[in-house]
Amino acid sequence: MSLTIEHVHLPVPAGPPRTISLQIQQGRIRQLGLPGKRPALGRTLDGHGLFLLPGFIDLQVNGGFGRDFTADPATIWAVAAQLPRYGVTRFLPTIITAPLGTMAAALAVMKAGPPAGFRGSVPLGLHLEGPFLSPQKPGAHPPQHLLAPDASRVTDWAAPEVRLVTLAPELPGAGALIEALAARGIVVSMGHSAATYEEALAALDAGVRYGTHLFNAMAPLHHRAPGLAAALLSDTRATLGLIADLVHVHPALVRLVWQLAGPARLTLVTDAMAALGMGDGRYQLGDQIVTVADGSARLADGTLAGAILPLNLCLRNL
Repeated sequence: MSLTIEHVHLPVPAGPPRTISLQIQQGRIRQLGLPGKRPALGRTLDGHGLFLLPGFIDLQVNGGFGRDFTADPATIWAVAAQLPRYGVTRFLPTIITAPLGTMAAALAVMKAGPPAGFRGSVPLGLHLEGPFLSPQKPGAHPPQHLLAPDASRVTDWAAPEVRLVTLAPELPGAGALIEALAARGIVVSMGHSAATYEEALAALDAGVRYGTHLFNAMAPLHHRAPGLAAALLSDTRATLGLIADLVHVHPALVRLVWQLAGPARLTLVTDAMAALGMGDGRYQLGDQIVTVADGSARLADGTLAGAILPLNLCLRNL
């Protein structure tokens, strides 16, 4: 298949975007140039007002299109087939706090690989968000499934099937678990945590390198007790995950994070749940029911429970 995209904007490292023409043949970029300078190749699309960007990588996707990965890990491939509509070409299927058997089932899905003829966004490995989280900061995670950190419980967790694990570093036993996971090539993240500033810095010293959905499920910034958020923002060893749907984080703080972290340390994530690509209604998140209305997803008590804005629109908010 051949395709020409005319008058599309190409971001450049410095200065305003450039308006270009792009020729694609057999799925590969064949030519870049000024609009109208070369004959069109195959079908032509007008990209006026649009931006040409690399495929997005989303590090936190709980589900979408009516499917929830924690409730049924086998749905990972069905959701992956739909994610390219939002520009997502790589992602981490995310399993929230659940019985360890659920995570074992998700591991089996990843090891088995895609079904025959699969086309879609490529899962890079699992993001296991839990179960080693703080009971003080569970968010939408079911408290009955939380566990104390214990490296002996997760001897089968390893890269590439598991890429990212979110835990609360202040919990007893977290240090040994961090070391064990990092030794297996897994990126360890802090989140759903009541860690102090000092505890968070100690975790970074131990090998933690990521912060899960900054500001959410952690203590707010305070000038005398800076906490986990301040440690993540101030320490350049940490890469930050941020939900830029403007529901989870106020626009002013989204701008502040961009100014402090910039493109080198900031990753936008959706934290998408089953309602992604759907409408208002009731959806599943693990073994809980979430109500989606007025642009947000919430448990019955009002707790935010994932998000519904796709990554391309989160990027616009930035």
